[in-house]
Amino acid sequence: MGMPSSFLENLFSVEDRIVLVTGASRGIGIALATAFSKAGSRVFGLGRTRQISKSKNFLYKSLDINDQSSFKDYCIEITKKWGKINVLINAAGISVAANEQVGSEVFEKIVDTNLSATFRCCEIASEFMDQGGSIINITSIASKLGFPGNPGYQASKAGLAAVSRALACDLAERYIRVNSITPGYIRTEMTRASYENESLRKQRSNRMIIQRWGEVNDLTGAAIYLASDASAYVTGSEIVVDGGWSIKGM
Repeated sequence: MGMPSSFLENLFSVEDRIVLVTGASRGIGIALATAFSKAGSRVFGLGRTRQISKSKNFLYKSLDINDQSSFKDYCIEITKKWGKINVLINAAGISVAANEQVGSEVFEKIVDTNLSATFRCCEIASEFMDQGGSIINITSIASKLGFPGNPGYQASKAGLAAVSRALACDLAERYIRVNSITPGYIRTEMTRASYENESLRKQRSNRMIIQRWGEVNDLTGAAIYLASDASAYVTGSEIVVDGGWSIKGM
């Protein structure tokens, strides 16, 4: 009876992998960082928050990914101690605050962080990866569909989805895979305002096939799959985790 369990554990194992997670102070980032640490990975999390509570195997550092020099220094520090980076998960991202005026300055700030800085993180971290490395970028259904009032976020996430496909081609010769996870409405601090608005919450829930908002842990399985040997032949792909939002007809 032990054989099937052992087979699956080995297939999806991320034990002893060195995992770097951006945006790890809250929301999707901290959920994935915590999940990988529970799965036996050694996790290094980055975020702008000064300090957060951590779990076993989860070391957190306050660092803004827009500071690329510090990001590279941290990659060097990790590699000197642990040999290499196996997995990079880019969960860092900013959006428009409720009622915030969307001008060109806000647009550029969002694109700078969500797209440009994240792309450079991929480039830098990949220097410290070798065969079997995996980069996982967190995009959004906003990368595929039109939503009102937030063009910078949509442009940045659509760009990141395209960057993921491009890097899958560019890094293939070094056997580094690049994929993205495309969440729908996940209950986080970023989506709190619309979740707490009963009318908006119901409107969004009714648009889903699985009629509930996603929880951050709903993304764990997809991330572990893309980080593990189970997805060794998967690159340039997107896993959509949106409760069916983006494919629902009537």
